[in-house]
Amino acid sequence: MDFSGDRDLPAIEITTALERLTRMFLRLAPRGELSLTAVSVLSLLERSGPRRLTDLAMGEGVTQPAMTQLVSRLQDAGLAVRAGDPDDGRVVLVHVTDAGRAALAERRAARAALLSELLSRLPEEELDALVTALPAIGSLTSLMPDERPAAGRTF
Repeated sequence: MDFSGDRDLPAIEITTALERLTRMFLRLAPRGELSLTAVSVLSLLERSGPRRLTDLAMGEGVTQPAMTQLVSRLQDAGLAVRAGDPDDGRVVLVHVTDAGRAALAERRAARAALLSELLSRLPEEELDALVTALPAIGSLTSLMPDERPAAGRTF
């Protein structure tokens, strides 16, 4: 694609395509007891390790009381656990449990099965193009921090 040096044009086209992909991907989510925020929190804990409640709340863009309620529900379900920070006894960290990891794996497997069906309908050259784009998508997503930026903050 030649965008003649206009970086806004591909950004707009990529934004539109990713919005549609996100909507499709959300529809692939198995119906269950985990909300999108719960899955997001568990995924972050799995990927990045234990976090403070305040960090989780900020990262998800919710209030601390709302995050406290969510973590309590996750803990009651055995998917997360609170534990003291070994470096600072005053701090409590939230950890994902093995059951939380298993729930995420089951959710991913269910999505992958549904996505596999859709991918099987694509012509081989389009599937190859998606696979070829995976490293660039990985690079793009690694540029975004796990926490939501504060208003006016740039990357």
